[in-house]
Amino acid sequence: MDLSRRDTIGAALLGGAGLAAGAGPAAAALAAQAPRAPASGWRRGHDNQRVPDLGNGFFLNPLMSGDHPDPTILKDGRDYYMTFSTFDSYPGLVIWHSQDLVNWQPLNAALTRNIGSVWAPELIKHKGRYYLYIPTKKTDAPGTKTTSWVIWTDDIRGPWSDPVDLDLPSHIDPGHAVGEDGSRWLFLSGGDRVRLTDDGLATVGKPEHVYDPWRYPEDWVVEGFAPEGPKITRHGDYFYLITAVGGTAGPPTGHMVIAARSRSINGPWENHPANPLVRTTSAAEKWWSRGHATLVEGPDGGWWTVYHGFENGFWTLGRQTLLDRVEWTPDGWFRMTGGDLSQPIAKPKGGRAVPHGQPLSDDFRTLKLGSKWNFFKPGPDEKDRVRTQNNTLLFRARGKAPSDSSPLLLIAGDQGYRFECDVEIAPGGTAGLILFYDERLYAGLGFDETRFVTHQYGIERGRPANPHGRRMRMRVTNDRHIVTYDTSGDGGRTWKRFDRGMEVSGYHHNVRGGFLMLRPGLYSAGAGEAKFRNFKFEAL
Repeated sequence: MDLSRRDTIGAALLGGAGLAAGAGPAAAALAAQAPRAPASGWRRGHDNQRVPDLGNGFFLNPLMSGDHPDPTILKDGRDYYMTFSTFDSYPGLVIWHSQDLVNWQPLNAALTRNIGSVWAPELIKHKGRYYLYIPTKKTDAPGTKTTSWVIWTDDIRGPWSDPVDLDLPSHIDPGHAVGEDGSRWLFLSGGDRVRLTDDGLATVGKPEHVYDPWRYPEDWVVEGFAPEGPKITRHGDYFYLITAVGGTAGPPTGHMVIAARSRSINGPWENHPANPLVRTTSAAEKWWSRGHATLVEGPDGGWWTVYHGFENGFWTLGRQTLLDRVEWTPDGWFRMTGGDLSQPIAKPKGGRAVPHGQPLSDDFRTLKLGSKWNFFKPGPDEKDRVRTQNNTLLFRARGKAPSDSSPLLLIAGDQGYRFECDVEIAPGGTAGLILFYDERLYAGLGFDETRFVTHQYGIERGRPANPHGRRMRMRVTNDRHIVTYDTSGDGGRTWKRFDRGMEVSGYHHNVRGGFLMLRPGLYSAGAGEAKFRNFKFEAL
């Protein structure tokens, strides 16, 4: 199915998630025929979560499952560090570490103060110091604004400095570059750039336009031109500029990777003769809307690129990070070799492998805020709402529902999963387990002292009487968008199915906007302090 023709626009929108946006019966019938890779193709790690390393010298994408968009990667000797857009989740910008490019573990969250919705950061090291350049969009939280910031540290594990405002209100996606004369620059969306001071903590002058990105044929099915995500890599005699065009969501055939090169940081820039280097061309492919790439040298001297994409039928998981092998060609250009990334790829050789990811189950011996749990749109005092004591998470109530309570959320990257927890509320309290996209779109089950409350489409509905009082064990199952709830009054020895199931394939960006994912989590509203114990997560 070639989606480069106008008469196949409808086909480009097919897939399980797209049906929730209102596709008709004919589209539904065609979508049912779209091939989908079985979940059993992955190896399993913590809590049965899928991991990329197959254990036989190969790996299978995604590199980072779940919402890990706009990857920015740093090679620092034998070590690799990576972080991602975290939007309205705080603590944000979790730094991940690897030595083999395939297996990753979280270190910490670099950004602890809410400065806005974080879009496409840039992690670099210059003269022994680490920097994070952070574009943000203003939100309704106090102290946020639309601009770009920088934070720095001399130890990648932190602590990081307080954010410094770079006064860049009209651009996103900064990409750091050092010119042949040692000058420092940020390349920006739209083909612009701005100079930095030598210490990298301020801009010099105003942004200037330096590059007109390659344009695709006008009849391609895309979301929009939207040149963004510029990344500069110096290799051999050239500076290579990689850019994303075509829009980051919308039709699965939109987002793509293009490249240009120049012998000088000042241009002129010559477009790659084989642009686009990566593009989804069929709704039958495993990975959709692929773009926002960065080149990186592997531990064995080979070259790779990380970028993001949506998984076919699972827009709800957000944009996941993908790893693609790069081959340099005799003419000084490069190409990506992984195709649609649905098949295993030989791992880079060398580097120490570590257990990938982290358990999402939590006994609450300590508070893993940032590296595991994040607040949604937190206020300045949000972290004071949570503490752990005697293997219990104590979560002070705020607001009346998940929409205004700033819930605690996880990133779960599997197509199906189940999570459960003991929940105890204070008099006047309401608490429960949720699947949360944003404050207007979520699902879940909560309870007060007398009744259950269901959360559907971001709306609260009163439900049957609660026979368990102020304490029960709750379980949520999201089996490939089919959601069921179970409750237990005896600690999980016996379960009773709640009488309301849901289907959540439409809880995603192409329906709601926001570039987020559907995340499992906990909320505490009403009055008092809710207690959560023995949180268990299992991928299906």
